[in-house]
Amino acid sequence: MSDAQPSPDVLNSEETDALYEAVRHQITGKTFDPMTNAQDETTLQQMVESLGDKRGITRLHFAEAIGAIGISATPYLIQAVTHHPNPVVRRAAAKTLTLIGDPAAVPTLIHSLLNDPDTVVRTSVTGALARSGEASVTALLDVIASSKTPEDSKGLATWALAFIGSAAKVHIMKAIDSPIPEVRTAVISTLGAIALETRDEATIALLIQALDDTDSDARSEATTALSNIQYQAAVPKLIELLHQHPEPETRKAAALALMKMGNQMAVPELKAATENETSPIVLPVIKLAVVQLQKAIVTEDDWN
Repeated sequence: MSDAQPSPDVLNSEETDALYEAVRHQITGKTFDPMTNAQDETTLQQMVESLGDKRGITRLHFAEAIGAIGISATPYLIQAVTHHPNPVVRRAAAKTLTLIGDPAAVPTLIHSLLNDPDTVVRTSVTGALARSGEASVTALLDVIASSKTPEDSKGLATWALAFIGSAAKVHIMKAIDSPIPEVRTAVISTLGAIALETRDEATIALLIQALDDTDSDARSEATTALSNIQYQAAVPKLIELLHQHPEPETRKAAALALMKMGNQMAVPELKAATENETSPIVLPVIKLAVVQLQKAIVTEDDWN
């Protein structure tokens, strides 16, 4: 693909529909090959331009058609994500890269995550990075580690790592002791996703260990992960955090986790905590946890 290709003409609705029907038959018949056929290369450029059609269903049809073409379409989509002036085209091109999952797109996707002014584009490229799997992990960790990365981009990168899950494990294990709190939090979030998927005891042990992390967000992420997998063996440690941890956010996270885990042995401990808790952000959460767990007891009694 030449870097100096002229922009295709914007087609009207009838021309766009005719283009789609023509390429659909070619793709179905496996006769579409932009790598060897100059006419198909021009057609593919026009297909990418048609990702900006005002009709959502038409954009979807072209995305699916380009996705079916596969990695030979990646350079055209990269060009659109990076340079197209229409954010609708950039969004749709990123979503189409999600269908393809080509690791070659990762550097472009990272650049757009950090620099595109359109929120939906940044969200869309995050989906494509997640779909790229292991190939994206190191770059995503670098995004989170950088002090120059905006907070919303760090959040999107953390989500992508958690989505990748087990495929990211080898790389995130190298970052588990990172001196950067945001990186550790992202690692814990990913470990939580892995634990939910695999129930791996070694992974769960790391989540338990993370309850003593020096960073509040990392601790909260660990409590959430353990409650998501309903790991009842963590209840005593969560009760300890509820009673003894000096930071309100950690006590609050422990109360929420105990409520979600539904373990009735936590009720007297939560009641005791209401007598000593003075933080206005923690006390209502503890009281809510008590109410919810007591409701669960009543419901169980109704069925006994």
